[in-house]
Amino acid sequence: MLQLPPLSLYIHLPWCVAKCPYCDFNSHALKGQLPEQAYVDALLADLELELPRVWGRTVHSVFLGGGTPSLFSGQAIDRLLAGVRARLNLAPCAEITMEANPGTVEHDRFDSYRAAGVNRISLGIQSFDDQQLERLGRIHGQAEARRAIAAVKDAGFDNFNVDLMWALPDQTLDQALDDVRQALAFGPPHLSHYQLTIEPNTVFAARPPALPEEELAWEMQEACGELLAGAGFQPYEISAWAQPGRESRHNLNYWRFGDYIGIGAGAHGKITLPAENRVIRLRRKLVPHSYLAAAADSSFIAEQHPVPAEDLVFEYFLNRLRLAEPIAFDEFEALTGLDRKQLQKPLTEATRLGLLTDNNYQLHRTEKGHQYLNDLQALFLPTQSTRR
Repeated sequence: MLQLPPLSLYIHLPWCVAKCPYCDFNSHALKGQLPEQAYVDALLADLELELPRVWGRTVHSVFLGGGTPSLFSGQAIDRLLAGVRARLNLAPCAEITMEANPGTVEHDRFDSYRAAGVNRISLGIQSFDDQQLERLGRIHGQAEARRAIAAVKDAGFDNFNVDLMWALPDQTLDQALDDVRQALAFGPPHLSHYQLTIEPNTVFAARPPALPEEELAWEMQEACGELLAGAGFQPYEISAWAQPGRESRHNLNYWRFGDYIGIGAGAHGKITLPAENRVIRLRRKLVPHSYLAAAADSSFIAEQHPVPAEDLVFEYFLNRLRLAEPIAFDEFEALTGLDRKQLQKPLTEATRLGLLTDNNYQLHRTEKGHQYLNDLQALFLPTQSTRR
């Protein structure tokens, strides 16, 4: 029987000062004046469309992502979040995260974001090395990064994340470790640690930089992990480390196959409808000017479809296997509405390869399964026969 998971809200703010050469997100370099008021109006009109599907449900987390949300003023974020509260049942202790770029914020803005109701900041630092930041196309240097972290703390945020990347162009092991040490010196409760990868349709895909060899990249991951573990951080997700109890609740809901409303240009959503025995996926219009124009007739949704059973299996494990915690068979059945018998073939192969262990009640990802996560996830891909 399909059951309702927790519900979150994702809000996409798509503009950046400049597009980073490695970025494949739906972000757009700002040309001209930021249409703050019109975009907030559109977001709230968009949210209205989702209310019938989620009526009466509590929203446990909100995430303002981008793009660069910190291009928006504190006043605009205040009006946006006030509109969200007027339309949704936000949990009293809801986690409300906002992404920020050190090159687009000032100390006073962090105060105004906090006053608007934001209670968690995620800072896109990426590196403390000026040369690497220039190679990555970032608009800030290490001095701005340091000032931004200090400003977040001065504004009273005790819950914040620092984004770092590793395996950067020509990066050495010592440089990767130094970035982590410098981040830890600020005492963040959460640190996202991503490997730089070359994604299609990016500047780096057209002109690839010289990245560290695979063996060195693995050595960086292992050494940085040991440094983080020694500082009391736990790797609760494949690219996320947190002090005990300081995990990102919003991200956990994604990885646990929870539901989320997605509003804003190009935003994706997932909603469970038990009465109809289906899970649906939604996507908003991608390009900002098309999304803004959709406010005239509320035609924000570009795509909406139920997820086929065979895709539900893959999507569930694609997300769930990113977490270090065990997976209960009862949870799989509750969140997909499917019988665990459908998992027999991929689980047999995963256990044979030593990627998972199975005790008939729970699945546990092994250390080998962590190391070869992409291969493990691929075992749950639908076969051609199941698609017919």
